[in-house]
Amino acid sequence: MDIEEVKQNANNKEKFMEYVKEDGLVLEWASPELQDDKELVMEAVKCDGGALEFASDRLKDDKDILLTAVEVKGWVLCYASERLQADKDVVLKAASHDGQVLYYASQKLRDDKDVVLAAVSNKGIILKYASRRMREDKDVAIATLKQSKKAFSYIGDTLKDDPDIQNIMNPPTDG
Repeated sequence: MDIEEVKQNANNKEKFMEYVKEDGLVLEWASPELQDDKELVMEAVKCDGGALEFASDRLKDDKDILLTAVEVKGWVLCYASERLQADKDVVLKAASHDGQVLYYASQKLRDDKDVVLAAVSNKGIILKYASRRMREDKDVAIATLKQSKKAFSYIGDTLKDDPDIQNIMNPPTDG
């Protein structure tokens, strides 16, 4: 794809539809009007969730766009509006693809057991961004340590000596 040609067609929705289906990130070169076109942006994020970076602020606050983008690449939650970073549906979907997104989630969702469990189940170390209450939750601690024993330092102190936690950290040996 020739970038100069792409730039020359910055206002041509028909051409841009073809471009973003091939490479969603070319949305960067679209005109501001096209970056605010829901149909075009939806095609771009279907191809590459990272295209969300180049969507208009209005569309970074569009739940349909966000749900599609985070399905492709969970981490793009970082480009979402504050309102959608606090939307449980969006954050839960993003966290199930990439636990790292807990970092971008609202304070309220960092204290939501469903969201925290989804995040730590695929990136245990992200527990450090969960609320203090969630770090003291035994189910969360177990899911975290099953994913990464390196996250032990982030679980609540009251759980560190728990027999179930200790069995994960130091499995009994047969013999």
